[in-house]
Amino acid sequence: MATLDGFPASFYGEPGVLGILANGISAFIVLLQNFNTAHTGKAPVGVENILAGVHLILIGGLSQLVAGLLSFRKYDHLSATSFIGYAALWGSYGATRIYFGALDDTPSAAMNNLSTDIISNTSSNATTEIPVCYLCLSVSESAIAGLVPYILLSFLLAFCSATVNYIMPFVFGAITATLVFEAVALVASDWARVVSGILELLILIFAIYGSAALLVKGLTQRLVLKGFGTPLFNVLLLGTTNSTNAQSIGQEKKKNTKYAEPMALGFFCDTIASFIFAFYSFGYMKSFGLGSAWVSIIIAAQLLSSYYALLRQDCYYTTKFGLHATYWLIKTWDEFVLSALVVEDVRVVSGREAMVGDWFFVAAGLVLCVGSLNTDVLELIHNMLFVLLTVATIPQIPLHGYYIFFGIACSLFTAVSLYGTFTRLINTIAEKSLIPVGPQPISTDQLKKALSCNRSKEGDQVLPQTDRASDALFYLSNGVAALSALHTSLSNTNPAFLHLTVPWVLIAGAIIQAYVSRLQVMEGGRFGSVISSIYVVVWATWTWFRFAGDLLQFSTDATYAFTAGAIAFLVINGFLILIAAYRNLVLLCLTVVMEVVLVCFLLSTLQRLPYQLEMAMLALVSIICIYGFLASLVNCIFSQRLLPMGPPLIKEKMKQDSAPELPCPVANSQVTSGLMKIAKLLEEGGVCGVPTDTVYALAASCKNPQAIEKIYNIKDRPAEKPICICISNVEQLVAAKPPFSPLLWEFMRNVYPGGISCIVSKGDWLFRLGVGPAYDRVGTKESIMIRVPDHTVTGHLCDITGPIAITSANPSGEPDSTHHTMVINRLGHKIQGVLCDGDSNEVVASTIVNCLKIDEGIITIVREGCVPAVKVRQIFDRVKSTMV
Repeated sequence: MATLDGFPASFYGEPGVLGILANGISAFIVLLQNFNTAHTGKAPVGVENILAGVHLILIGGLSQLVAGLLSFRKYDHLSATSFIGYAALWGSYGATRIYFGALDDTPSAAMNNLSTDIISNTSSNATTEIPVCYLCLSVSESAIAGLVPYILLSFLLAFCSATVNYIMPFVFGAITATLVFEAVALVASDWARVVSGILELLILIFAIYGSAALLVKGLTQRLVLKGFGTPLFNVLLLGTTNSTNAQSIGQEKKKNTKYAEPMALGFFCDTIASFIFAFYSFGYMKSFGLGSAWVSIIIAAQLLSSYYALLRQDCYYTTKFGLHATYWLIKTWDEFVLSALVVEDVRVVSGREAMVGDWFFVAAGLVLCVGSLNTDVLELIHNMLFVLLTVATIPQIPLHGYYIFFGIACSLFTAVSLYGTFTRLINTIAEKSLIPVGPQPISTDQLKKALSCNRSKEGDQVLPQTDRASDALFYLSNGVAALSALHTSLSNTNPAFLHLTVPWVLIAGAIIQAYVSRLQVMEGGRFGSVISSIYVVVWATWTWFRFAGDLLQFSTDATYAFTAGAIAFLVINGFLILIAAYRNLVLLCLTVVMEVVLVCFLLSTLQRLPYQLEMAMLALVSIICIYGFLASLVNCIFSQRLLPMGPPLIKEKMKQDSAPELPCPVANSQVTSGLMKIAKLLEEGGVCGVPTDTVYALAASCKNPQAIEKIYNIKDRPAEKPICICISNVEQLVAAKPPFSPLLWEFMRNVYPGGISCIVSKGDWLFRLGVGPAYDRVGTKESIMIRVPDHTVTGHLCDITGPIAITSANPSGEPDSTHHTMVINRLGHKIQGVLCDGDSNEVVASTIVNCLKIDEGIITIVREGCVPAVKVRQIFDRVKSTMV
């Protein structure tokens, strides 16, 4: 047992130590520059700024990013959102410092030294004198545009963290004030830098104390230094709980996973990106050079929110944030090309009129509106404003009104995204709807009925394993790339502005699709990411030849090399057609049409391209992709084939062999020998799947602490999540003589046996109960959760083995197992046996009730499971009245 003494300490591991320290050290770096500037009267230049920027990116950016990723694994959505958001902030501010250093002078001096050539200013209605070196313009304005939304969001983070503890609000609050004076210092005198430096010193002090408190907590397993565990105010003070049952308005419960909710992070990123674009559209930034760096960094964070949504099996937010990230990234580099490249032909500005790819975003935004009908009003409004954003950038809008329209749309989108960030944070902290988001617009049943185009038996079936949550993003990336590639065919007579299309095709078809390929590998489909990975190379090569070729003027030998590559693509795509034939008809049509598109690519390398054929094929690819996007998203949201994707052309023949060998021993719960077999395996230190009165559970004997430790590895369960114990009846507790109050005894007798788990105080009585060897492996340091299932088989098993440690029999982050075959298929190769009992009685786990303050007349519903919270409180009120 001495070798395992360190195990309980892992319950209290805190990635917040790294995150808070990263903020403190980053603030200290900026502090040194500010004080040096105020003391010498000269701002840092050249290598000083570059080194400071690199340190900010490495420490405040990458280090804090790691803390945010680890926080998602700890179910800590507030810390995860905060650390990843601040990682983007310090990374962007580091890029700004590097930009300053690259100018080798202060922005204002650089502005004065620039030559001024006359060229049209695309971000204003008038024609003004603008320096040719656009990358050197508006550095201060760009930094201010990035800092202002971070100020607003940092204030929200400080406010939300006050409902959790009272150290993080001071850290985040000091960051908020610092950002205000950093923004002022960009346009004012040294006094703002001095004030900012003082506030940055406070950040460092708070960060040191906060990280020390978390570190000591992890080492001692208790709160030695104050600050964590006690909030400044109760989150419930923000509003009244919504008494309306979620199911009464058609909303389904979210799946429990091992990751925190990433929705707030996605809204956070939308707020930053849209604000910077609004700032630029209204003419406050003359160039989008530095702004492109700020937006690109925050969009990387938004892709993380999409990634973690996928890990939570949430295809709606996976698709939504992936779509938004694609849109913002493309628009960012589109504006960068317009404002940064020195082009003598002013017709480059009018080249926007030939851009057709944005229409795909309009259609995709409408599809998201349909998907949000299954969520809440806030989501629907947010998606409708995103549609307004995409409409604001369609090529038919006259250029003189484009930026005003787009700026207004971005402003509205910013406001709703900011509210969405706040509501998602607060409501997930409280685990209930405190801040209104509106009801579900249309009930789930009505929506499914309206969307279902397949009235056959196939429409009622769950999705096959070939369908994946990332499929919608796959169709999105190819659709945007294909429709944008029409630009070359529509404007082949005017190559001066072909490089405007580079961001559209390259980012959507290659960069975002590379991200999609990664998601498809994670989802473990039979063919993995083969198709998406090949199309990454196809669109990247297409961009290089069709767009860059006109600028680089390839030689004849280089053109022949592309010809050979096009032939190779044709052959490879033939194999992709075969793979698609195993999937569905929509994907098969896409790969077949792509074969014709590749033929056009081959002809273009030979200077024999019929542009009409290419335009028709690219348009057809886009049409297929928009339907695939819609069908994949809708089907994934409802886990049913509501919109047909078509059957696979090639169906695999099922092997008619004998039943496969099971990965672990199984036993029949209806015979005594089966029960004794599992009991023996538990006594020998094994981990077994057993039925309960709710869902199937993994069980380990409390006589074998090592077996309990195995459960964490088997499930990939976060170490900080404690495991409860299961006993056969309340009389076992009575025999152990725990110091429970009469009220607690009476409450437990009313809820046991049943689908309720009670959290009570730990004590020496657990040794008398038979938990002795596993005392440090179950529960937390101060409390233990007890289950008395209303299940005869489980009760008999506990009578044979004594108390057992149990947790749901599913890999962490996946739905509960409701049949013994699910346990065998998922975990059979990792456990020592399964007690087979058929279908479980419930589809969700038990309701967890915190009884630590029951003597004060207070119980807390930690998790609502098979027993409704209302019923638990009714039982408690009845027991209290009886005791009185």
